[in-house]
Amino acid sequence: MKRVKNSVGIWAFGANATRFMPDGYHVAEGAETMVEKTRRAVVGLNDLVDGFEYHFPGEVDEDTYPSIKKALDTKDLYAIALGTFNDPKYHMGTFVNPDPALRAENLAITKRAIDLAAEIGAKFIIWPGGEGYNYNFQVDYVQTWEWFINGMQEAVEYANACDVTVLLEHKNSEPAMNILMRNIGMALFTIHQIKDRGTDITNLKINMDWQHLIMNGENLGEYAALLAHNNLLGHHHANSGWGTFDDDNITGASFFMQTLELAKVLQRANYGANGERIGADLFPYTEDQVQAVRRALLQWEFIWDLAAKIDDAALEEAWRNKDAVRGQEIVYEVLGLDGAYVDRIIRDRKSLG
Repeated sequence: MKRVKNSVGIWAFGANATRFMPDGYHVAEGAETMVEKTRRAVVGLNDLVDGFEYHFPGEVDEDTYPSIKKALDTKDLYAIALGTFNDPKYHMGTFVNPDPALRAENLAITKRAIDLAAEIGAKFIIWPGGEGYNYNFQVDYVQTWEWFINGMQEAVEYANACDVTVLLEHKNSEPAMNILMRNIGMALFTIHQIKDRGTDITNLKINMDWQHLIMNGENLGEYAALLAHNNLLGHHHANSGWGTFDDDNITGASFFMQTLELAKVLQRANYGANGERIGADLFPYTEDQVQAVRRALLQWEFIWDLAAKIDDAALEEAWRNKDAVRGQEIVYEVLGLDGAYVDRIIRDRKSLG
């Protein structure tokens, strides 16, 4: 099974702050310049990583890109993500800010980011984490959604003119307590609203952040299959967590079976054939950052290889009969629960007397 290239969010190598540890658990790393951070990540992951992802303008912009490119050495900058959500100026939102001057300013920054993505051949990620509300009676819902869709439409049309792929990433909460584009359904609603208003959505796709789906109870394999079937699956942010918060833990540490099924779905969909990648979105709060990312990348490769061993024909037959027991048997065989294991367990139990 052909390997899929990867990319890693550079934000994994920062201070890793929380609201209880505002200076972060990695104080020294937080004081590094972005060039220093990039060099450390490249050196530590050189044998495993193909490229990196950065937020614009805080982690990369037009002025800093040349020095970051040099620090990347042979690695590429695969994706640029819009990063205005963490500017306190936009505490009321970016695309949905009630101040029209700030909405216009955000769109200007968005277009600059798209210009840079076009220049270097990168994808462009929009994760609208600040686009929402915190209280009932805080916003006019229709007006807020109109601002959001209008802004997204303008961004997509600008990206179309620059031949840049836009990747939408949903999440239910944080930093806005109720994010507008909070699940896969609302992400698709956003895309179809843009389409219905006359915009070409050929280059508008979904970035599946696995923990964001898990937080919603959204099954990774199901949504990947449906998005791929409809040519809407553009990227992944691989991670895991406990399912209640955006933990961004090491891939495969939790929800292992869902992740294994996802890998099988991606293989069957020939994911990666058009240059798509598996991006790692990790936040190693207390762990060694390089080692945590290495472990995540290696565990994903291991899961990918396990998925490749699952018998497609046998799986399809189980699907035809909706045979859950046979489906489990097929998967657990590649994990080691084969006939020889069953025979040993039976012998061991008989020996108990």
